[in-house]
Amino acid sequence: MSSFLLRFLGLIRDAVRDLLPIVLVIGFFQVAVIQQPFPNLVETAIGLIMVILGLALFVQGLEQGLFPIGETMANAFARKGSLSALLAFAFCLGFGTTAAEPALIAVAGEAADVAAMAKVIDADDASRDAYAMGLRITVALSVGAALVLGVFRILKGWPVHVLIIGGYIVVVVLTFFAPPEIIGIAYDSGGVTTSTITVPLVTALGVGLASVIKGRNPMVDGFGLIAFASLTPMIFVMFYGMLF
Repeated sequence: MSSFLLRFLGLIRDAVRDLLPIVLVIGFFQVAVIQQPFPNLVETAIGLIMVILGLALFVQGLEQGLFPIGETMANAFARKGSLSALLAFAFCLGFGTTAAEPALIAVAGEAADVAAMAKVIDADDASRDAYAMGLRITVALSVGAALVLGVFRILKGWPVHVLIIGGYIVVVVLTFFAPPEIIGIAYDSGGVTTSTITVPLVTALGVGLASVIKGRNPMVDGFGLIAFASLTPMIFVMFYGMLF
């Protein structure tokens, strides 16, 4: 029990250390620049305590659950020797984690509301829900495709920078053809996909796969999947805007 308590207190200490710069910046500008007292100080303090506890538990959950699961499953699929099963797992992992990503859900809902106000879509709930769901599915499909490409890159040993440079060239070209209303959403979609749920599992997948494949270096080949997961949503969402 004492070791668990010490471990938990250590996590709380690390969470406070990580959040301290944010708290200091907000406090400085509130007091020195805006020169007004904090609104709802008690509620803000309670919320900050919840954030600290949540961050501490989240980090512990990553270390204890998500990272080991991702690495173990990557090792198992690689040892099984089935390329189709490995690629199917990578696609489903990318699709599932992205579809459940809270940041993407929030951004898709906000995009639907703005699109309704701009009269790009109808203002009823059904139209907004369909727009948000279509955006979420498009981004989820893109991340699934990104992981398939990333896993294939690890297996073949392709240089990551060549694929990334080529992908961003495609992004720049599509920017000239996509509707202006979708470009900002497409660029933001590349960021919201790499958040709390997707990043740990995708990173564990890449590192675990590179660790078990002969001739691959986990430091060199294990990372880079997140870059693909950030790149492909921009391409897919711009195509989505051009088509629909």
